[in-house]
Order: sequence, then C-alpha cells, then structure tokens
Amino acid sequence: MTDAITRVRELNLYRQYFDLAAGDIIRFRIKGTDATCAVRVGRVTEYVDFAALLDGEGAANVNPTATRDEQLADIRAIYPPEKEALGALAIEIVLL
Repeated sequence: MTDAITRVRELNLYRQYFDLAAGDIIRFRIKGTDATCAVRVGRVTEYVDFAALLDGEGAANVNPTATRDEQLADIRAIYPPEKEALGALAIEIVLL
C-alpha cells in the first residue's frame, strides 16, 4: 500500500480572470509546451479576505497538511495587505 502525497500548487491570476463563473472551462498549460489539463469550474465564491476564505471553505479543504493558522501565515507571507484587501476567491474545479 502506498501513501497518497498531497501536492500544493499556486495559481496567480490577473484581475481580468476573476470573472470566472460556474460552467467555465479552465485549461492549464505547462509553460513552453503543448501539455494541458482541462477543468470545469463548479463554483466560484468571493471572500473579503484570506481568513474568511479559510473559514468559509474549511482550512482542511484548502490544504489538509497545514493548520488554518499556518495557511493564513503562509498566504500572508506571499501577498501583502494591499493585495489581500482586494479579496480572495475560492474556485471549485472538476477535472474533465
């Protein structure tokens, strides 16, 4: 029996892509290659900040390998307060 490994991926979005809606398709591409992975957006939920996102989605659903406080600290280490003030999105996706 093998243990499943949880991989965490970061996705930076330009503001124009915050208009995602349920039913839209996102095609992820490995930069510089033709390799892609398509997913359908199941749900998009907007939150006022990172804490609200973790509370609303459940920290274990965002990253099961870290506590809520660890995740919040990690996210805030990447994004300064002025970026967090723009809000946060939770995007539920389904692999096609």
